[in-house]
Amino acid sequence: MASQNNNPKQELDPKSKLEMLGKSIVEDIKYGKNPKFVTIARTRSNIIYDQKSGFLKLGKAQEERTFINVAQSKRFMQTMAVAAKCHKFLKEGLHTSIRGLFYQLKYSLGEDIDESIFSEQSESNPLIEDLEVALSLKREDLNLNANRKGVLAGKMKVIDKSGGEEVTIDCSKMGRSGWAIPSDVDNNIEFVDVKANYVLVVEKDALWQRLNEDNFWKKENAILITPVGQAARGTRRLIRKLADMGLPIYVFTDSDAWGWYIYWTIKTGSINLAYIGNDVATPEAKFIGVSLSDLDRYEFLNKLTIKASDIDLKRAQEMLNYEWIKKHKEWVNELERMIKTKKKLEQDALQGPSLTFVDQYIKEKISNKEFLP
Repeated sequence: MASQNNNPKQELDPKSKLEMLGKSIVEDIKYGKNPKFVTIARTRSNIIYDQKSGFLKLGKAQEERTFINVAQSKRFMQTMAVAAKCHKFLKEGLHTSIRGLFYQLKYSLGEDIDESIFSEQSESNPLIEDLEVALSLKREDLNLNANRKGVLAGKMKVIDKSGGEEVTIDCSKMGRSGWAIPSDVDNNIEFVDVKANYVLVVEKDALWQRLNEDNFWKKENAILITPVGQAARGTRRLIRKLADMGLPIYVFTDSDAWGWYIYWTIKTGSINLAYIGNDVATPEAKFIGVSLSDLDRYEFLNKLTIKASDIDLKRAQEMLNYEWIKKHKEWVNELERMIKTKKKLEQDALQGPSLTFVDQYIKEKISNKEFLP
């Protein structure tokens, strides 16, 4: 494979990178070489936690796929088919989902051949990721979108230039619904007039609605985001971009292994997305709660705990083994307390005294800088 796949030139646009990939394959064939495709291995053993940067990233191990190899020829051909379709989308200026790409490629190899290029989407998805890694791109750069997941409200404007026209969206005037965060927050989109003191990421949509109804973001001059559970790529990328603007990032989730893991994927990235960790991780994020240590401060919460399931406890034990978590004594204490007491606490429990107590809780935590790292 030509060297541009191992050391992609950042100044090239996605379409040009795909064309260089195609030209290198043609050149291999022209000179009688076995065409090959080289990418960075996305295996668990090649994912490392970079303590200096504070996020998960890929190591240096590579994978090579060649055409003249019985074990690799089909995957090589499938990769080229994905690349060709993405090039077509970019050339036409059209977007589709990864599901749409699968159907674009789901066709037979010939009338007399009882086999298709792809039979399941699980075959095409990893190849998109291979191209992302090999070409130093994100799938959104290849005109591939995912489902929207995440909502925002606050004093900022979005200039959206997609669809051939420019639209300015005022996120402070979106009412009860908020602005739906798209999967692509990099291409043909700009965030301006961001006037906030910090960003508050709230795990649950119901709590986001509660805070939005109270005009919390307006009173506290904050950007209020809910990822609606686990944060999608677009939402994580937007959080990263807001952090780059100098805004503190505070995360508010349930006090259980699943809520805590949502926080850690925002902070350090995830194993699955380690290949774009630099773009989606926000190591400077802080956790404001809910934490089991809140039981010592707010007496009423002791009556509102929930019994942790065996799955909860198993997940907590797994998290204790992650080096990026176990290096923090505060988090070790939280996880061990959950395992020992078999208790967890939902952020919704803060509505016990009154529906607006959650506002007070968040303001106190931020004002007193009572964060977990």
